[in-house]
Amino acid sequence: MAIYHLHAKLISRATGRSVVAAAAYRAASRLHDARLDRAHDFSNKSGVVHSEILLPDGAPERFLDRSVL
Repeated sequence: MAIYHLHAKLISRATGRSVVAAAAYRAASRLHDARLDRAHDFSNKSGVVHSEILLPDGAPERFLDRSVL
């Protein structure tokens, strides 16, 4: 029997954090934060085994681009 575990973390702008920076870090990619007009580049980060965007049926294909999300 499989055991499922979920760990959720809140990212609050009030504490100076950025959800765009967090997404770039977790995916080891480069994303541009339009609100702050700043690029977050974690593409040299190692240890990310798999990063994927899953969409439900009928979702627009443009959502496959992480920067759109």
